[in-house]
Amino acid sequence: AAALCAAPFLLAPVASAHVVLEYQVAEAAKSYKATFKVGHGCGASPTRQIVVLIPAGVRGAKPMPKAGWSIEITREKLAAPYSDHGRQVTEDVTRVTWTARTPDDYLPNDQYDEFVLNARMPDQAGTLYWPVQQLCAQGRNDWTDVPRAGQKLGDLKSPAAVLEVLPGAGGGHAH
Repeated sequence: AAALCAAPFLLAPVASAHVVLEYQVAEAAKSYKATFKVGHGCGASPTRQIVVLIPAGVRGAKPMPKAGWSIEITREKLAAPYSDHGRQVTEDVTRVTWTARTPDDYLPNDQYDEFVLNARMPDQAGTLYWPVQQLCAQGRNDWTDVPRAGQKLGDLKSPAAVLEVLPGAGGGHAH
């Protein structure tokens, strides 16, 4: 429990990113509600689309519907299928795209919103990077940079959203 409380302070430099996760820690092999916070558009241009790329090892991503926005879910065949509730899973979600239905539904630059999905975290602890593409009426921001060995996340111009997956406490069902 102490590790869960301390982890957000270890990730403090992430706060300078413009698309970040509300909760930057999760437990391995458990369900996690990923809330992507979008605080501005592209310059003065409003946001019309958010694309979240699902990190390897994350399973069963399910996006939350958003009024005025459509959802597109991209699935790909898995190299190594897995079992979930007694059924064999051979493909999984690799990308979730929210698109404003009309210009009236765009997220204005001077407003804030959240885009949410739920997924099961990998069985192993470690750092996950969630690349996010923000497309606007004019322009785009690709929050996709991942640090190389020895590089700090805070040094990146357009960092991907980061999540620290901590070892699981064991027991329980992963819903």
